[in-house]
Amino acid sequence: MSRQLEGKSAVITGSGSGIGRATALLMAARGARVTVSDVDDANGEETVRQVREAGGEATYAHCDVTDGEQVLALMRHAAETHGGIDVLHNNAGIHDTAIAGDTSSETISEEAFDRVFDINVKGTWRCARAALPYLREAPQGSGTVINSASVVSFVAFPMGPAYCASKGAIMQLTKSMATDWAKFGIRVNAYAPGVIETAMVSKYWETAEDQAAVKRELASTSLIPRLGQAEDVAAMVCFLASDDAEFLTGGIYLVDGGMLAWRGANEV
Repeated sequence: MSRQLEGKSAVITGSGSGIGRATALLMAARGARVTVSDVDDANGEETVRQVREAGGEATYAHCDVTDGEQVLALMRHAAETHGGIDVLHNNAGIHDTAIAGDTSSETISEEAFDRVFDINVKGTWRCARAALPYLREAPQGSGTVINSASVVSFVAFPMGPAYCASKGAIMQLTKSMATDWAKFGIRVNAYAPGVIETAMVSKYWETAEDQAAVKRELASTSLIPRLGQAEDVAAMVCFLASDDAEFLTGGIYLVDGGMLAWRGANEV
């Protein structure tokens, strides 16, 4: 396997499961020293165990991205443990349904809306701001931030008004940060997943009588006829974190199997 991240120190928020865990495993396999963080300590420690079992280097730090002090402590821990920070992957995020159940623009509470934005948008900003002093010390042009956008940064789906709005905000925040931090030699990009087979998406088939049929229906919304996997996104994150992407900043990169290239995106 490529060692394209050899020697880099990477912080990954929300890496106790899903895309965050897949990215931690792949980054470590490609030579990075990884700081895993999550609010679920058991899951976070399990990610570290898997990284180490595979021969990689990882450490764990609890972090709630809505708590500024915890965010600062996470970045200090990563810098002190791994000799700095070269890469920040802002992966932590939440969907409206995890807070308020089935909801819509007219029914979601102000508290639930604020909670989604506090985690998804302000959490991304808090972590990036806290990592900035360390990213500035990375070799010129190698410090990088990768944010978690979504296909809903571009199109809207039902039952997630705060999530859709937050992912649109992350797209613009990414561009703004890239513009502000170019003078420091720091690149800032985001990836935009489509339907990825993670816990956040699995709720769509967990209660269905025919789970296989629901999965097939979701897979049919993309041009590549399968559900995306967390590893598909992790590969994009690792590329954006690497020196192979040294001329890329301010971009939002789709990992959607072609979903937005055709009308299927409007039929979910």
